[in-house]
Amino acid sequence: MNIDILLGLQWGDEGKGKLVDALSPEYDVIARFQGGPNAGHSLEFNNIKHVLHLIPSGIFHPDKLNIIGNGVVIDPAVFKKEIDELKPYAADLTKRLVVSTRANLILPTHRILDAAYEQQKGNTKIGSTLKGIGPAYTDKTGRSGLRVGDILRSDFMDLYKASINRHLAILKNYNFSFDLTEFEKGWFEGINLLKEFRIINTEYLVNQLAASGKRILAEGAQGTMLDVDFGSYPFVTSSNTVSAGACTGLGISPKSIGEVYGIFKAYCTRVGSGPFPTELEDETGDELRNTGREFGATTGRPRRCGWLDLPALKYSIMLNGTTKLFMTKADVMSGFKSIKICTAYNINGKEINELPFGNESVIEPVYTELPGWQKEISAIRDYKNLPAELTRFIEFIENYCDVPVTLVSVGPDREETIFR
Repeated sequence: MNIDILLGLQWGDEGKGKLVDALSPEYDVIARFQGGPNAGHSLEFNNIKHVLHLIPSGIFHPDKLNIIGNGVVIDPAVFKKEIDELKPYAADLTKRLVVSTRANLILPTHRILDAAYEQQKGNTKIGSTLKGIGPAYTDKTGRSGLRVGDILRSDFMDLYKASINRHLAILKNYNFSFDLTEFEKGWFEGINLLKEFRIINTEYLVNQLAASGKRILAEGAQGTMLDVDFGSYPFVTSSNTVSAGACTGLGISPKSIGEVYGIFKAYCTRVGSGPFPTELEDETGDELRNTGREFGATTGRPRRCGWLDLPALKYSIMLNGTTKLFMTKADVMSGFKSIKICTAYNINGKEINELPFGNESVIEPVYTELPGWQKEISAIRDYKNLPAELTRFIEFIENYCDVPVTLVSVGPDREETIFR
């Protein structure tokens, strides 16, 4: 069991990038298994903030191999921009980053379709990042997508033009203006850059590395509550963000999985539309947003903020087979006199602790209130030095979820981490 999984247990933005970076020294390989440039993984070290969208978060460690798996959808323009930004900080990128032949491409017209579809929805918008993710996954499941391996074919341009023309025919049905050439320039520059990297059948590579004893960390994007099957549908992403997605997104069997690290914030956030039972549309929500710098790493949009939702967290733990919990943003909660935790929902006068099937408009959270911690904790590195109120908060979560919290993040920097 040489393959561990790290993923988010909420609506994304839990801090996966920082923790993959922090754990990378323990692994030989970091492999991204789903999602696309709608994900923003933030890392901070040496007083510099980096935001990754497609590249695995182990890229800053020079002795680690990074793999973009087949479950990822790649926009070559975003890929090029990201590689250009990484060059001053990460050497030998073409040697340390491998891309799956089977990863699907996001075409310029996928982004245009994404915007046209969202515009048509009007007040029923799902809050798409407009990165072309949904249309790209639609083509993938519809068996009409282009994959990274196709760029090495002699007839690639014929395949590309056929796909573009099919999309343009769809766009004729929408009152939506666009300039395709504006999108294509950066896209083809990205295609040329992609060809400089190793493009191989990474499923063979991952399994060979695991069989040889190499330790592999599978990195997820978004969060469990945005899973296309189990999230707050239709306000979800277009891929399987749960641990099972690592098997299909990397080509590995379930028996190869070891630990499943589940990351959650000490509170909840989400970007875009959709149900959010514990949302705080008041001064407390504003304080969480401003203190936690809760603005989308990819979109810049302000995140909706609320108290920690334990029924949703326990649901995510069940789906993923989570073995260890990592809690982030504990430092953001410092200063609150009291903190609320949702332990159940009240729907139509009935108290339940399971997530309902639909997006019920009236879900009243049932709260337990605990004392907050009034101490600045970002400089603490030993668990036993944390405020008693914080350790009580953690113990409450562990007792409810029946999974240990083995890591606590007390700040955005890679050093601001407590391994318990």
